[in-house]
Amino acid sequence: MLKSRGKKSKKKGGKRNFLFYLLLVFLSAAAAAIAAFNLYLASLPPISNFEDIKPNPVTSIYSSDGEIIKTFTVFKFEKISITEIPENLIKAVIATEDKNFYKHRGFDTFGLVRSVLANIQAGSLKQGASTITQQLARVLFLSNERTFDRKIKELIIAHRIEKTISKDEILEMYLNAVYLGSGTYGVLSASQTYFDKPLNELTLAEIALIAGLPQAPSVYSPFQNPDLAVKRRDQVLKRMHKMGYINKQQYNSALNEKLSLNQKPRTYSYNKAPYFVDFVLNELESLGFKEDEITQGGLKVYTTLDMKSQDIAQNAVVSQLKAWGLTRDVSQAALFSFSPTTGRIYAYIGGKNYEKSQYDRVTNAIRPPGSSFKPFVYTTAMQQGLRVDDILEDRPIVSANWSPRNYGNKFRGPIPAWLALAVSSNVCAVRLIQKTGVDAVISTARELGITTKLQHDQTIALGSNGVKLYDMVVAYGAYANGGFKVRPFAVERVENSRGVVIYESSGPKIVKVISFDTAAGMTYMLRKVIEMGTGRAADIGRAAAGKTGTTDNYKDAWFVGYTPNIVTGVWVGNDNNAQMGGVTGGTVPAKIWQAYMKAASENFPDAVFDYPEIKTQASEPIDDDPQEILESGEVIDLGNGATSAQQKPVTIEQEDKQDGKSGLFRKKDKSDSPPLPSVQDNSSAKKPFDVQEAPPVPTVVGGPPLPTD
Repeated sequence: MLKSRGKKSKKKGGKRNFLFYLLLVFLSAAAAAIAAFNLYLASLPPISNFEDIKPNPVTSIYSSDGEIIKTFTVFKFEKISITEIPENLIKAVIATEDKNFYKHRGFDTFGLVRSVLANIQAGSLKQGASTITQQLARVLFLSNERTFDRKIKELIIAHRIEKTISKDEILEMYLNAVYLGSGTYGVLSASQTYFDKPLNELTLAEIALIAGLPQAPSVYSPFQNPDLAVKRRDQVLKRMHKMGYINKQQYNSALNEKLSLNQKPRTYSYNKAPYFVDFVLNELESLGFKEDEITQGGLKVYTTLDMKSQDIAQNAVVSQLKAWGLTRDVSQAALFSFSPTTGRIYAYIGGKNYEKSQYDRVTNAIRPPGSSFKPFVYTTAMQQGLRVDDILEDRPIVSANWSPRNYGNKFRGPIPAWLALAVSSNVCAVRLIQKTGVDAVISTARELGITTKLQHDQTIALGSNGVKLYDMVVAYGAYANGGFKVRPFAVERVENSRGVVIYESSGPKIVKVISFDTAAGMTYMLRKVIEMGTGRAADIGRAAAGKTGTTDNYKDAWFVGYTPNIVTGVWVGNDNNAQMGGVTGGTVPAKIWQAYMKAASENFPDAVFDYPEIKTQASEPIDDDPQEILESGEVIDLGNGATSAQQKPVTIEQEDKQDGKSGLFRKKDKSDSPPLPSVQDNSSAKKPFDVQEAPPVPTVVGGPPLPTD
């Protein structure tokens, strides 16, 4: 037993000795490599003619037709001496970017070791260790490719820079050349752009905000993301306090300072489609490109934007807002347009004037959509068996403590589903959501692309919850594309400074979200909205479908619609949520949509919806006046001597007793004729609604014209 233990002990000792010698060999080799690298660095000469060196060419962004829409070139560059830069700004940059700046020789050896260990532990490139000198070397001499070869070159050039000029000169060059977002290079330009102040008038909090920008200028831009900018500013202040650059009182005072930005920022770069460019920059970062690669890497970014369509969209927004007297800065509009089949973004208007407001109302603003949300309720019902000509009761209804009313307090009696959506009946939408269930409608909205929070109550049928314009347009795209949702994208391909393609889009991401038959039925009904409903102002003289939306007190107005090849949404409202004095979805948004889509659709002259024909019944042809069915006012002859004005509200429970069913549709009589032809839903899992065949269209007997929404 003792011999056995001795043998095991010898084996363990031998293994430890082997590992020790292996580690010793590794460390000796590493030490030799470091010594050789140091000898090599020592032999390198200073850089000649250093003062004549210019930065690398910067990135340009192109539209789909090859037009430059953005460059990161400095159009106005004001150099400033290191002696004129506030001491706190220098300290803030050093604390944030390179705390050992005055101690290292171009690169931080200990920082490199920490970075390598962190990346090995993470299993990928998670942490960098670029000093201020290395960043300057990259700006002046190198591309931004993330390769080992480039990193070695960066270390060598950084060391040579340190042998050529002093630390203060390096810092001066860096502070004049670093990209700080919004087309600005250097701290002087940033001071003017963000705060409209000379450098020596900046507060400590403002200095910290600028010092925090180099890591990710667009992410921490106070114009685009003020909350993130303040969080980054506070991180810089914390580092300054930790390193002893500021005392506790200064730290707390700066933390409590409110952000006060330049209200009329100057643009230092060429930018034809600024809101779209911001979207492109975010997409590039999501694809793995770093901020300094994008701004200083000499890249060529080719996008999907159609510049002709973009110009038309911008002009339509500005001219229609002006025509309706919406000229104040708070009066805004947004437009988003893309291909429902390919995902390519054609036009992107985040607001009417980027210089006055960089807030993107396409992807950031969350506003209630009003009746433009109703298609999601009808979609849910169609997925459960509803047909376009099934009958809905357009009469007053009481549900619990809620009594929804129609726009203008008008009711039309029993009408087919397509007409209920065309005239934007509120009570019909509520009856539908009571039949389908709130959960099912929320699920449909989520599947189609709505990402914002939706309350679990029936009011969502009328668009009571906030949504994003981007989400609404994506959702409507599924109706145009046979039930397939396509994710929009902006970047087609990216080339480096040598013309090598380093990224190319693999095409759209497509998900089946609703059935083909449902998409066909919804398109039929939404075409009626434009042909004879609340969206008549959006008529472009060719196949198109869409829906208006107007919220209480005229605070938000929407029109979202599509052709077979283009889906576009328009929102109009005030940033301060004030009323707009009678502006509805069928007015300004529909007019903007029409002006844009009329021109954009010229690229697709023969486009038609690839859906089967759906036939519905009407007892009286409407030849002389196609709007007759809508101009009902409050009084409609229901064919039994009663009028809509005589109808009294009933509860859902009362309706159930009267009809023997849910109350959403009239009970089907045995004498009814067979169902009308319609697009069939073959899903065996769906439970059909119990419905009645469409009756004759109600005859109008008087009353004022129906409002637009």
